[in-house]
Amino acid sequence: MTEAYDLYQLGRSRLREGMAAQATVPLEKARRLEPDKASIREALGIAYFRITDWRAAEREFRKVLELSPVDDYAHYALGRSLLKQGRTDEATTHLKLARFLQPRAPGEPSLDEAE
Repeated sequence: MTEAYDLYQLGRSRLREGMAAQATVPLEKARRLEPDKASIREALGIAYFRITDWRAAEREFRKVLELSPVDDYAHYALGRSLLKQGRTDEATTHLKLARFLQPRAPGEPSLDEAE
């Protein structure tokens, strides 16, 4: 395995354990090693969202969308991050895109619960 992958797995493990702040450390290191890996960026965005760093979460989800413009989850997560910043009009666009690209069934985990 690569160092970036190991760091990514450690970060995801910490997210699963409810340690979002601690997850940012290995995920940031992984991002430095592999800046164009959407999976690393998404996990880091989730960690930032959970620790209420809305701007950092926004930055990561925007990067995921640069890498994969039709990623429904990234649109959803970006929309949620924008809502938390009070940017409702911009958020609505991304939330609508997320719904169009992949409607979520009632009861599916929210961004706050997803890993």
